[in-house]
Amino acid sequence: MTEDNRALEIVEESELGGRKPKGYSRWLIFAVAVSWSVFQLWATWTGTLDPLKLRAIHLAFALALAFLVYPFSKKSPRDRVPWADWLLAGLGVAGALYVVVEYYGITQLRGGVPNQLDSFMATLTVLVLLAASWRVLGKALPIIAAVFLLYALTGPKGAFHFTLPSFLQLHAGFTWPQAVGQLYLTTEGLWGTPIGVSATFVFLFVLFGALLDKAGAGQFLIQIAYSLLGTFRGGPAKAAVVASGLHGMVSGSSVSNVVTVGTLTIPLMKRVGYPAETAGAIEVAGGSNGQLMPPVMGAAAFIMAEYLSIPYSQLIVYAAVPAVLAYATLFVVVHLEALRLGLKGVPRSELPAVGPILRSGFHYLIPLGYLIYSLVVVHMTPERAAFNTVLLIGLLILLQEAWRASRSGQGALHGVRRGAGLILEGLEAAGRGMVGIALATASAGIIVGVVTITGIGFGLSDIVQALSMGNIIAVLVMTQIICLILGMGLPTTANYIVMASLVVPVVLNLAEKSGLQVPAVAAHLFVFYFGIMADSTPPVALAAYAASAIAKSDFWRTGVQGFIYEMRTAFLAYMFFFNPKLLLIGVNGFFDGLEVVVSGFMGMLAFASGVMGFLHRPLGLLQRLLLLGAAVALVTPGIQSDLVGAGLLLLVYIWQRMASARAELRQGSNP
Repeated sequence: MTEDNRALEIVEESELGGRKPKGYSRWLIFAVAVSWSVFQLWATWTGTLDPLKLRAIHLAFALALAFLVYPFSKKSPRDRVPWADWLLAGLGVAGALYVVVEYYGITQLRGGVPNQLDSFMATLTVLVLLAASWRVLGKALPIIAAVFLLYALTGPKGAFHFTLPSFLQLHAGFTWPQAVGQLYLTTEGLWGTPIGVSATFVFLFVLFGALLDKAGAGQFLIQIAYSLLGTFRGGPAKAAVVASGLHGMVSGSSVSNVVTVGTLTIPLMKRVGYPAETAGAIEVAGGSNGQLMPPVMGAAAFIMAEYLSIPYSQLIVYAAVPAVLAYATLFVVVHLEALRLGLKGVPRSELPAVGPILRSGFHYLIPLGYLIYSLVVVHMTPERAAFNTVLLIGLLILLQEAWRASRSGQGALHGVRRGAGLILEGLEAAGRGMVGIALATASAGIIVGVVTITGIGFGLSDIVQALSMGNIIAVLVMTQIICLILGMGLPTTANYIVMASLVVPVVLNLAEKSGLQVPAVAAHLFVFYFGIMADSTPPVALAAYAASAIAKSDFWRTGVQGFIYEMRTAFLAYMFFFNPKLLLIGVNGFFDGLEVVVSGFMGMLAFASGVMGFLHRPLGLLQRLLLLGAAVALVTPGIQSDLVGAGLLLLVYIWQRMASARAELRQGSNP
């Protein structure tokens, strides 16, 4: 198996399911995935389906595909669907659709009090959901959800008459019918906000990215970046950074970003002299940060907007400057690596011409531009903006293929049929790609539901405050560590939901007690950033696995190097937490905003250089400490601290240039 194929296999297994059955099973899976996409488009178009019914049907599709597409283990067959998986898929569909069939009885007749059949179906659905999540997402999320569910059952009145220590036993306990009824028959559990966002906003944006990729936009963005930047020092790495950022605008997936961009750029980086581990690590950092890049951020961003009760268009405005700073700093980092390695660029004669690339793919920018315009300028709802953009991409694909077929002499009708095939492939890819997100949001809904009915968040606040002794820095470090640990087993979306439900309220509470005016969005983005970092944090780092497969490099070295590059993202999270102006909150005019962006970039540059140990030349210990001190000074907003930080950065740079000049002088005098 080639390295590229291994990387694609990682994407398929983690995001699309690794099973490829033959015969009627293949066509049934295709039909289910396409039907899911068509259903979501219909639901958005009509806008009349009850939210609870929409969420239940959404989960029914996900549970069906989870067992049909994702094998139970590495030894399970890939070319057929075992009978047990057919049975589990059927049970999952029945459990989810029971809410739809019994909707009137549940909402109007029984008032949320479950009868025996309700309790049985609730139990069935919860167990099948946890089994599906274990299969698709790994064991961490279902285990955590199960632990929370067991916590709800403890107490003097609970199913388990076991009493926890007083600071944790914040409720009297629930019986099994009470607990599963609360999670299954109300919108405070499985059918809560997370899966609601998955069933409305997220699916359409995933479909947008899938169709744009089938149209060929991904390769266009990579080629244009490579053509423009390939001649510069370390050009392929710089092209990889820009292409990852551009690809991140239409795809909220770290792994697919790494594979799509890295398949072309990693071999080119190696060709100009980057070591294999460095080339893979650069793509890991660039691909992971794709979820930070508006307008299509990760699924967690849509849930964040709902939690904050703000328009998604406002959230992408908040997230824009930090995302650009993250990629701008990575761009500088790869330049410094090129300087350290003494690398050059690719000769212009070996690069594709910019003009032909633009002419062949400029139309791909139309739907992206329309989406940004709809969200930011017109303030259209995310689902309506995405729905209109999906229709626009469908029309674009048909026209593109008809034009290409006409140019080649095959006839426009042949092109239209080919375009229709691409659209169907995109509908299938979106359905298969949504399985993990739907299951993650539903399973995390169990955790959120338990937090809501038990009040465990209050106990956690007391514990964190006691451990940190009220120090906000200690609280943030603890939050960072929890995010990274959880992220080793949870997808970004589930990680964010858990942290937003449990830890963010604690952080905001302690920040207020410390006298800090921290906007809620800053705390939510803080945990979101560290959840994303987990994608590139060994030992569980799918992005690093994919990159190392392409680069033919050691996974551990690639992952560790990628994590070092990603430390700038961690520092950026601290910067906007303490300086919300980086989120464009409280900015007074253009020049105030410019000062914030410039000081933020200088702080990021100082931190990244200090961590790497290289600026103009290798850094000594004192120089690294000075740069890290400059970075810390630039975190705090204010003219004085900015001047101190900028002064230290300039001091180290001049020091480096003078050392280089002396070295060149000595070399010249000793030929």
